[in-house]
Amino acid sequence: MLDAPLDTLYTWAALSLAATVLVGTVAGLPTTPAPDASGVADAVDAVAVAEYDATAEHDLDADAVRLGAHRTGLRNDGGAAHAAFAFGPVTPVTPDSRLGSVAAGASPSAVFDSPAAFAAAAETARDRNASWHPVSEPLVVRHISWEGTDVTIVSA
Repeated sequence: MLDAPLDTLYTWAALSLAATVLVGTVAGLPTTPAPDASGVADAVDAVAVAEYDATAEHDLDADAVRLGAHRTGLRNDGGAAHAAFAFGPVTPVTPDSRLGSVAAGASPSAVFDSPAAFAAAAETARDRNASWHPVSEPLVVRHISWEGTDVTIVSA
């Protein structure tokens, strides 16, 4: 009468196994949320639709960024997030390029010989394949109209 039933041992073993699986699953969950790619896309879109020249900066909560002409991707320990630009295409550039210096505030006439050269450089930048690179500074978005050439430059 005081003996434990035989199936009690099997029940305890099953509960122990289930608890171990649950602890392993919880330990594998990311500790940080995925980055906010839609916030980046919203910041880019807000500048891209401006009727006049405009500039904005957006802090990136990511370790790596991938900028394309139509979409962006952000990646950190919490995962990766992607968002499309509603108003594009935009011109993704690196900060150390000539277009990157225009994004940082330089006048396009000081960097390029003509609006045609500016437009050609923007077209070449848009045609490049997007690749992941480390985030070193905030995202900078600048919308510029120069003698009929209308470009939205995005630098990160």
